[in-house]
Amino acid sequence: MLRIQQLKLSPDHSQEELVGAIRKSLRLAQNQPFSYEIIRRSIDARKRPEIFYVYTVDVDCRGEKTEKQLLKRAGNKNVSLIQPAKYRFPASGTEPLSLPPVIVGTGPAGLFCGLMLARAGYRPILLERGQSVPKRQKSVEQFWKTGKLNPDSNVQFGEGGAGTFSDGKLNTLVKDPEGRIRFVLQNFVQAGADAEILFSNKPHIGTDVLAGVVQNLRNEILSLGGQVFFHTRLDDFCALGNGIYRLSLQDTACDDPKDGFGDCSAWFLNTSVLVLAIGHSARDTFRMLADHQFDLRAKSFAVGVRVEHPQQLINDSQYGENCPYELEAAPYKVTHKLADGRGVYSFCMCPGGYVVNASSEPGMLAVNGMSYHDRAGENANSAIVVTVSPEDFGGCGPLDGLEFQRKLERNAYEAGQGRIPVQRFADFQANLPTREFGKVTPRMKGCFSPANVRQIFPERIGSAIEEGITAFERQIKGFSDPDTLISGVESRTSSPVRISRDAGYESSYPGIYPCGEGAGYAGGITSAAMDGIRVAEAIASKFSIDFLEK
Repeated sequence: MLRIQQLKLSPDHSQEELVGAIRKSLRLAQNQPFSYEIIRRSIDARKRPEIFYVYTVDVDCRGEKTEKQLLKRAGNKNVSLIQPAKYRFPASGTEPLSLPPVIVGTGPAGLFCGLMLARAGYRPILLERGQSVPKRQKSVEQFWKTGKLNPDSNVQFGEGGAGTFSDGKLNTLVKDPEGRIRFVLQNFVQAGADAEILFSNKPHIGTDVLAGVVQNLRNEILSLGGQVFFHTRLDDFCALGNGIYRLSLQDTACDDPKDGFGDCSAWFLNTSVLVLAIGHSARDTFRMLADHQFDLRAKSFAVGVRVEHPQQLINDSQYGENCPYELEAAPYKVTHKLADGRGVYSFCMCPGGYVVNASSEPGMLAVNGMSYHDRAGENANSAIVVTVSPEDFGGCGPLDGLEFQRKLERNAYEAGQGRIPVQRFADFQANLPTREFGKVTPRMKGCFSPANVRQIFPERIGSAIEEGITAFERQIKGFSDPDTLISGVESRTSSPVRISRDAGYESSYPGIYPCGEGAGYAGGITSAAMDGIRVAEAIASKFSIDFLEK
């Protein structure tokens, strides 16, 4: 396979022009057959108004000998001979497995762990404390309208995890020699995502499309003999001996006999393999694990605010004013280093998106960003966050970071009196409550109110956010405009806890596998899905399905 990099074309090019550029790069004759696959496409606007699409393309020219000859003849430093990584799931192990694996959580980690085990014949059981996507969408919309929160099914909990109500961003910095990233993307496409995610430099699905993708992944698990139980929260467990655990489960929909398990309030389930793909907001579960003396470690994370700018301002900055091409809503990424070495940076940037109320506990308020597939919203929003470490929030206990998050979320709830608190940047700088908005209008899912967002934070964090936003003006003109909107609190950037696991992905309890973002081993949809696959590989490599088949 030949790989061509740095293949530049005008954004309005045709498919014929791309084919012609491939032929030219490889010096192919007009009758030379070949096929190609776009591996990556990005936008190069560094010399705007001159803008290019930049492609990386893999080309199959029918035969290794032919390709070696073509490589030599091309004489092009941007052409190389490669062997693409093709993902392979391992063969089953030999240790007997008498009960199906149980997976707690149906976020990306839990879904992909369940999907891989189902395909391998393990008939996994997936437990989800929240609702299925269709019901979850309705209850979240109701929460945004009324403020009435369901603590077990919300933006954080429910089928698909927190990513279901987000931009659906799929980019990751994880190294991937085994080909898991492309495998994850291919599975998303097979489940209904746009094929562009296979080559986009910053792939995203969009919350409207992701909802259907998640349901299709679940349906495949069911078709292969797996089971998925919604409204089912893991409250406790105990060891029965012989490697068997009894799970204490709570039905979170007891008030509706037509949903979940009807009048039953609690039930039990035995398993010898338990995957904890619980998500970073499962604070009650972290507390239960601490009570069982799991090896939990406090870890660094980041907290901050959401900023909103007109999307056109970002487009003009990234593509130039009066750009002649119809390009996607422009993203950005900004970073700033403080004098003390602490970082301030953008996170989870949502072009053409909305700020959303992402709370999961009564009396507390957290925000996140969300956008639909078309990213056609009037505003761009992004988290601007500051790194915090165990030293910043106590560092004495493994759950101190969790309590630090809660404190900030209580402050945010009080600042907005239950609504998303929003502040103009000029008022943030002056530490004064906003009375009315300027030329930027909030675009939000959930009720909002003018407030003093700065008072949510300790002074060192508020000052760091102010310094960062001011510094970003040098990278994006208008970023620190007085009417730029600040909302808070962005507290769920990543898990504040890591559940320790060994080289075989098991915790200090044999047969219990911490997994995904909540366990501290991922940072986004793709990396969480990859970790779910790794845990499934570890389980499959160890256990045989012979007993299950009988």
